[in-house]
Order: sequence, then C-alpha cells, then structure tokens
Amino acid sequence: MLLRDAFVIESATNDRNLVLSYGPCQFPTLGFVVERYWEIQSHEPEEFWTINCSHRSDEGVATFNWMRGHFFDYACAVIIYEMCVEEPTANVTKVRQQEKLKYAPAPLNTIQLEKRASIYFRMSSEHTMKVAEELYQAGFISYPRTETDSFSERTNLHAIVQEQQGHPGWGSYAQRLLDPASGLWRNPRNGGHDDKAHPPIHPTKFSSGESGWSQDHHRLYELVVRHFLACVSQPAVGAETTVEIDIAGELFFASGRVIVAKNYLDVYRFESWGGSLLPTYEVGQQFVPTTLTLDSGVTRPPPLLSEADLLSCMDKEGIGTDATMHDHIKKLLDRFYATKDSSMRFSPTNLGEALVMGYDDMGYKLWKPYLRAVMERDMKAVSEGAKSKAEVLETCLQQMKACFLDARLNKVKLFEAMAVFFERSNRSGGDEQHASGEFIRRCGLCQEADMVLRQNRDGNFMVGCLGFPQCRNVVWLPGSVSEAAVTTNVCNSCTPGPVYLIQFTFRRLEIPPDYNANHLGCVGGCDETLRQLTEICGTGSRLSARGRGGPAMPNNVQRSNTRQGACIYCHQTGHSSGNCPSQSSGPRSSRPQSMNVQSAGQVSISCSACGAPCALRTANTTSNRGRKFYSCQSQACNFFVWEDSINNGNRGRGFQRVNVSASASNPSRSVGHGRGGRGAVDAAGVTFVSATGDPISGRRCFVCGDPSHFANACPNRGI
Repeated sequence: MLLRDAFVIESATNDRNLVLSYGPCQFPTLGFVVERYWEIQSHEPEEFWTINCSHRSDEGVATFNWMRGHFFDYACAVIIYEMCVEEPTANVTKVRQQEKLKYAPAPLNTIQLEKRASIYFRMSSEHTMKVAEELYQAGFISYPRTETDSFSERTNLHAIVQEQQGHPGWGSYAQRLLDPASGLWRNPRNGGHDDKAHPPIHPTKFSSGESGWSQDHHRLYELVVRHFLACVSQPAVGAETTVEIDIAGELFFASGRVIVAKNYLDVYRFESWGGSLLPTYEVGQQFVPTTLTLDSGVTRPPPLLSEADLLSCMDKEGIGTDATMHDHIKKLLDRFYATKDSSMRFSPTNLGEALVMGYDDMGYKLWKPYLRAVMERDMKAVSEGAKSKAEVLETCLQQMKACFLDARLNKVKLFEAMAVFFERSNRSGGDEQHASGEFIRRCGLCQEADMVLRQNRDGNFMVGCLGFPQCRNVVWLPGSVSEAAVTTNVCNSCTPGPVYLIQFTFRRLEIPPDYNANHLGCVGGCDETLRQLTEICGTGSRLSARGRGGPAMPNNVQRSNTRQGACIYCHQTGHSSGNCPSQSSGPRSSRPQSMNVQSAGQVSISCSACGAPCALRTANTTSNRGRKFYSCQSQACNFFVWEDSINNGNRGRGFQRVNVSASASNPSRSVGHGRGGRGAVDAAGVTFVSATGDPISGRRCFVCGDPSHFANACPNRGI
C-alpha cells in the first residue's frame, strides 16, 4: 500500500485497485524471470571464428564440424585455417557405428502435463489445469494433481490399453501393443517420484470426442492417452554413424542417424528423432574437401524464459508444489509483475523489475528461492516424521519475521528502485510512514513529500525527501552517529510541525569529550548541539569507510564535502550553517565583539569561563586532520572554537572575546587555514591533540620539527 500510494503505476488495471504483494513462492518465481531478463540485457556479443568443412560424393553431402568448436582469437583461427588450406587432404581416422535408443517418456505427472501442454499446444499452465480438472470431473482422466510418475505393480495397465482399441486415431496402435507377437509392449519405467496419494495421470474412460468439448479438451485428452500408450512401449531404435577426419593435424567430425524401429514414436506424434544419412567412409580413406571455409559468428544471449522453462526452474528449486506452481505463475500476470508474449515467454514489467531491484539492493535475497526451498524441505521432513510441526512452524515464523523487519527497516531501497521507473504520486502515504517510525516532517522545500530518516550503504545517516530525485532536500547528520531512531516526541520550537525528535547515539571516540554520547535531537534547525557536532565531525563516517577497506579520502576533500551539505537553518546548499544569510541579522552578542591588531602577528583568544588565553591546537581526526582550533588550557573549562570559523562569524562554546593581530607590513595575510596552518601562526605554545582533544606530548613533525603537526600535514613536505 505504501508503494502504491507513493507512485503513479501504469498497469492493466486501475492503479487504486492494484495489489502489490510479496510471497515466498511468488517472488522467487518473479526472480527467475527478472534474472534471465538481466542476463539478456547485460550480454555483450562477442565475435568468434570457426572452420567448416563439407564433402560431396555420389552418395550425398557430409558436413564436418571442427573439434575445437570455435576461437575468439581471430589471428589464431587464421593461422590454423591457412595450415588446413595448404594441406587440404582429409584422412579418415575413425568410423564408429553404434545402436542408439530413444526411450519413451516416464508416466505423466502434473508438472510434465503443464510443460508439455505449453510446448505442444501453447496452453498456459493455469488453463491446462483448468481443462484437466474438467476432464477429471467428467471421469475421462485420473486426478491431475500428482507428483507421482511411476505406476504401482497392482495397476492393470493392459485393461487401460484395451479401452482405447476402438479409437480411430490410435486404436490400431493399441491393438499392436496387446499383441504379444509384435514385441511392442514394455513395462513403464520408474520416474522416481511417488506422493503415495495418487497414480500418474492416465485415461480412465474411452472417448472419441464429446460434443461439449473445446479444442483444448480434445488436445489435452489426446496428450494424456498418447502419453500413456507411449510409456508402455518399446524405445525407438536408431543406427548412428560418426566419422572423424584429420586435415593438417586438425580434427573434424560428422554424424548421421538412421531410424531402424520407431516403436513408441508411431503413437507419440509430439516427438521426432531426426537424422541424416552419411555417405560411406572407411578408415584410411583420403579425399579433398569440397568446401573449407573460415566463418565468423557472434555469441547470443539466452532466450527469455518460456513457461516450460519457468516450471523447470520452480521444480528444481522446490518453489511451490505440483498443485500450486501454475497459481504462482498466474499471480505474476495478475499482479502485473510480468507479461507473456505469443511465444509463451515471460518478460518482467517495470513494476516487477523495480520490486526485485529494490529487494536486491537491500542485500537480503528475498527474491531468491533459498528461503522457500528450506521451508519446503522442512515441511517434507514433517510428513516423514523427522521434524515436528511446532518446530518447523516456529522456525518459519522467525525467519519470515526477520525478513519483514529487515524489509521494513530498508524499505527506502524499494522507494529508490521504484523511482527509477515511476513518477511520484501526490497521494499521501503518511499513515504508513508514521507507523514505520521513519517519518520526520513534511518537506519544507517541495511542500509535497515527507522527510524521512535514511541510512546509506556506508552506514551514514541523513534525513531526505521522498520526492527524490525531483526534490533533493536533505539534512546530513554527523558522521559520528552510530545509531539513530525516530521517537514519538515532537519539537516544541520548530514550525511548521510536527517535527519528530531523533534519539542519537554517537561513537564516543569521534566526538569531543564534553559531549554526551546519547542525545535526543531535532533536525529542524533549533538543535545547537547537533549543529556543532556536524561542524566538528563532518557528515562522513570514518569507521565505516575504514571498515569497508575503501581508500582514504583526502582531508581537504572531506572537509569540502562536509560543507557541501545542506545548511541546518535554511536547508539550502552552497554555504555552511555558520555562514547562513538567514542568520546574518541575528543579535550582536552571537558574534565576536572585538578584534584587536597586535604587532606580534599572533592570534589570542580568551576563555569565556576563566579568562585565560586559549591554546591553538591542531585536530588529528580523519575528517579534520590539520585543522586548527582554540581550547582552554584548563581541564575544567569546555571552551572550543575552530580557527577558520572566526572570520565566518561563528562562536565556540563559551566564546566571548577574540583578539586577532596581523602583520602591519602585510595586513592582508590571513590566519592559518587548512592542513598544517599555512598562515603566519607561531608554533610556540601550540600543542598537538588526539582525536578526543587530549594533548599529546613529545610528538613533533620529523620534517620540520614543529610540534603543532605531524609530517603528513607539514606545509614544508616535498619542498
């Protein structure tokens, strides 16, 4: 309901009546269709070369294939081809003749009935089962929903054949089967499946055609009868001849087949066993090929899945049962997740592809068959007495609950995937978003969509608009956030409301020591603590980047990216929160009150708490390495301010008075910024600090000896 209300979904039905659902059988079935479609889309044709040879004689033409198959390297193919052209005489090295048997199919079960009806008559599996059910209800065939493909020894197979002797189409073949002199009878082979409930599908009453039958009724009844007659027949017998030749050291082969006895193929007209006659060759015989060519071709992608292919995939992976597989396939068409063309091949719709893409981006393979396959195996274990019902039920419920919670937590991935294919809807999905606990407030930029709490793949948190990509409003949260959860508390200051508060948990080592690791904050712009931590820590997670093994980003780039986030006051990009135009008219007391120029060329800032001069230190965090800041030398004070924020009008914690001096001879010379402080700042009295703000003694740059920075931030490095 959330996705349906959030997007304009074009389908065969009214989008308000469209049902978007997830099912443990339904989605893996869709996954087969989408995965094959993606294979086709990602296929890149590659050219290859092969050598073809033919020989014409009085007995006919033989076509020889290259033993190597083909080469993707054109130069190698040309070299070998030229060798063959220079010595074109072919020597027959092997002539092999052997008897080949083509066995009749195993007794008919539900899946084979659906697959063969799809291949032979282009009937859908759902329609096949409907017609089969009607034939069963009328008493013409046995129960059509069965996994069994082997007859019991107690079944009177001869009696079933005797009923079909009077049919004009296959009656004569039934008579031959019952004649012991013909040697045509053969007990059916065991298919290996027995559900212990129903026999294989077979005819139960003779009919040469009923007046009320449709063409599909005639076809399906004929398939059931002919399949039964075939499965109690001898296999077809053929004589196969294979000839191998040698041309300049390269081997080629040709095969031919002659059908000696058709047997079951006489009645099972749906199958053929084609072959071709080969001229007579003898070992040691030599001849010059009639044609010898180097031909090119390109690799081709696999075809779209047919209904028979899809049924095979479901059967192989244990998705559904013989009685439900056709329902799962029909559900894909009813939900408009996939379409089926005239060739009975499936393609995913934009809706189906978007849903699978969203679940795939979650990293949780809910569209794969593994989960359902385990359930099917467990239920089979219950039927065999190996597991209890309560045990399996509890396990399945826990698995699906975990999937549900995971999907609800990461449903933003579904929104992002859907946005690739569909436009946003004006209909509100607010109720669902409130219930999910992710809703923060109405977007103040587009005034249409909602702002929700999100977490990207790197683990970083942000508050973004659901109207993306049309609306790109975003509030970036500090990179030191390890956990964030929306609460039911509402901010009393921010308007228009409601603006829901977020419970933050920060990584202790990534924030200054005087900040609390747990904080109930507001992203509406009123939270001074959140603003300061965003300025201090930036918006990129350092731990997650290191954990993923990704390359470290240059510090100046990290700080630049930090400032490219949206301002927490006006929610616009292009400036930092401390330089927001909307705050320029604020009270005078919020900015530095005085600046005095001294001749020493030094910067002095007094602590607002104790009045003592502050020490200039250099941060060593990944996001702010080399960045200068002032803090009180007394451990009891919490004064802190970035050096480069002074000119932007920002004040630190407890900031009261700033004294700045520049060189009289060079008044334009600025206070140090960036890595290592490239300005005219004296290193005397400057201490290098750790990520927690604690001073580090006895450490200095090994390039220039300055204790205010390490060598990686030295301004003299490389000079």
